[in-house]
Amino acid sequence: MDLSLAGLIGAFVGLVAGWANYALVVGIVQRKLRQLDKSETPVERAAFEDKLALMRRIILGIDVVVFSIVGYAVGHLIGG
Repeated sequence: MDLSLAGLIGAFVGLVAGWANYALVVGIVQRKLRQLDKSETPVERAAFEDKLALMRRIILGIDVVVFSIVGYAVGHLIGG
C-alpha cells in the first residue's frame, strides 16, 4: 500500500478537525443531557456519569476515525 504525503497531511488535518468537532459536540450534548438528568440517588447519578463517559468515548472514536479517513482522502485527491 502506497501512502501519499498529501494524504497523511490531510489525515492529520482531519484528526485535528475531528478533535475540534468532538469538543464542540460533546460539550453541547453533555450540557443538554445534564439538564435532562433525573437522577435522585448517588447510585443513579453514578450510572448516569458512566453512560456519559461511554458516550464521550464513542463519539471520540467515531470522530477520530471518520475525520482522519476523510482528511486522508481529500488530501490525496488534492495533493496527489
